[in-house]
Amino acid sequence: MRVHLGSDHAGLELKEHLLGWLRDNGYEPVDHGPFVYDALDDYPVFCIRAAAGVVADPGSLGVVIGGSGNGEQIAANKVAGVRSALVWSEETAVLAREHNDANVISVGGRMHSLEDMTRFIEVFLTTPFTDEERHVRRIAMMAAYETTGELPDLPESALGLGPDA
Repeated sequence: MRVHLGSDHAGLELKEHLLGWLRDNGYEPVDHGPFVYDALDDYPVFCIRAAAGVVADPGSLGVVIGGSGNGEQIAANKVAGVRSALVWSEETAVLAREHNDANVISVGGRMHSLEDMTRFIEVFLTTPFTDEERHVRRIAMMAAYETTGELPDLPESALGLGPDA
């Protein structure tokens, strides 16, 4: 499986570590930069490219990395077809895949140890989507909104019309 990587200067050390770790574990990393340390670099340049790489490469996944991971997740989610989740624990990595079918995760290079972040990424890469109907339905709602711009219908219960009203 190919794994598309993008970061900023704060995530460069983890990205460099992951390139080797991914190769050693049978993955094919695709490095979208940065390639040198620049304290003034702009994460959207690299994270949007990594996210676009995932969309253009069916079956691949992506990892974007920054200081906190917040901006990088936002940048990745600007790419149509990306579902990027901010991961800060093994549990959030599992849920990102099982419930959200996330195809990109974001981690904060200044928030955790190298070992913990590597583990979060490993969990993400090895956890499958559940294909449960409720999760498929929710993802379809988001995809439809992304395509049409039309809000999903409100459930009857939210309108005071359902059996719980």
